[in-house]
Amino acid sequence: MSDLPLLSLVIWLPIIIGFGVLAISASGNDNAVRWSSLVGSIIVFLISIPLYTSFDTTTAEMQFVELVSWIPAFGVNYHLGVDGISMPLILLTTFTTVLVVIAAWEVIQTKVAQYMAAFLIMEGMMNGVFASLDAVLFYVFWEALLIPMFLVIGMFGGPRRVYATIKFFLYTFFGSVFLLIALIYLYFKTGDFSILGFHDVKIGLDAQILIFLAFLIAFAVKIPMWPVHTWLPDAHVEAPTGGSVILAAIMLKLGAYGFVRFMMPITPDASFELDWLIITLSLIAVVYIALVALAQDDMKKLVAYSSISHMGFVTLGFFTVYSIYEQTGSVSGAALGVEGALVQMISHGFISGAMFLCIGVLYDRMHSRSIADYGGVVNTMPIFATFMVLFAMANAGLPGTSGFVGEFMVVLSAYQANFWYAFLAATTLILGAAYTLWMVKRVVFGEIKNQNVAELKDINKREGFVLGTLAFFVLLLGIWPAPLVEVMSATVEHLLQQAVTSKL
Repeated sequence: MSDLPLLSLVIWLPIIIGFGVLAISASGNDNAVRWSSLVGSIIVFLISIPLYTSFDTTTAEMQFVELVSWIPAFGVNYHLGVDGISMPLILLTTFTTVLVVIAAWEVIQTKVAQYMAAFLIMEGMMNGVFASLDAVLFYVFWEALLIPMFLVIGMFGGPRRVYATIKFFLYTFFGSVFLLIALIYLYFKTGDFSILGFHDVKIGLDAQILIFLAFLIAFAVKIPMWPVHTWLPDAHVEAPTGGSVILAAIMLKLGAYGFVRFMMPITPDASFELDWLIITLSLIAVVYIALVALAQDDMKKLVAYSSISHMGFVTLGFFTVYSIYEQTGSVSGAALGVEGALVQMISHGFISGAMFLCIGVLYDRMHSRSIADYGGVVNTMPIFATFMVLFAMANAGLPGTSGFVGEFMVVLSAYQANFWYAFLAATTLILGAAYTLWMVKRVVFGEIKNQNVAELKDINKREGFVLGTLAFFVLLLGIWPAPLVEVMSATVEHLLQQAVTSKL
């Protein structure tokens, strides 16, 4: 492994570059701002690649660890490290940020530096959340990344952006208060803020249930799970394209990451007692929110609701563990569900990001997200239509695309837990196809009814590069998920042992 502090670099370098971009903007040269942001984001992505290439897949131990005392009086350390769960999420973050910068190249014409800087700073903070092994450090990054997203929606969003930003901030901040209370309680139990130390501390069942519920509120808002999901469609509709991409591809994963880093290892007995609650909320998200998506006439709202439905698969995959263990006395079958949920997280990052970029391409040309304003796009934009249909199929879980792999693994795992879990989860393959293909049929196919559609020009090389790159990874992960699953397997095995080992 490299002696370079790779994790510190992927956290702090984009933040420094972000502030540097703001300094460059004083010259008034927007092109310099764009190129600096692009080169900076590419450098950060290249730095993150050794996290994968030098990763030891045979161990569940934290890797690339950095540990420096920060506030010794309170046992707070600058403690970083990654395992097979957090490392792929950091790579997804650095990769997506490059595409967001390229996608905004011609679209953002005013306040370019503020836009680019917000995404670079947000990138560093999201990497910080995934790499933190100290609870205070985790919480600082967790809260701080709200600010750049708040500014992106507030400065570059649609007509109701103020309402959307306030709602987004209030919901997520409300959840974070419960997270802070739980972390402070755990600090008094252990004497420091080490997250790995929290994993080993003995806690009674009543205390575990309270901590579990506090974590659930904090992380459910971020995912978001039903019924605390209503901020997401508003935030997506008002956010600029890049904001929607980062929100769907990365920020929703922060909540799911909290489930496996905090809830299952720290409160295993409470998780066992309350697994029915998570499974119920997950299945409501999968089925009910998919039906809500069917009723949408705004493309962004439809894909936003689709995201909530797909994230229900992730939480379902995590919590089928307990039913399988109860029935078989073994965690071997449960690994399929957790790995499927993690694959779904990465896959959803690619697919949802691609869907929002496709909607952004149309919006940049027509300034409308209403499905009724389109029809016959394939006649004037055949290359774009090819990409959009591919991503729509992936969103519906077509075999051969990444959307199928994670969902199929979770459904198989759910079947081992309970037939009805699998039956209800599998309905999303029908409902997902229904709302996605219904949108594609009305937007892409048919005759041209709107003169503005007749005048559309197909995607340019920049847009083609962004969509083509995402298409490559959606197909690669769909056909060959092994490199991702292999990285996770040792960590998942360790997580499952923690999840079923009682602390009473």
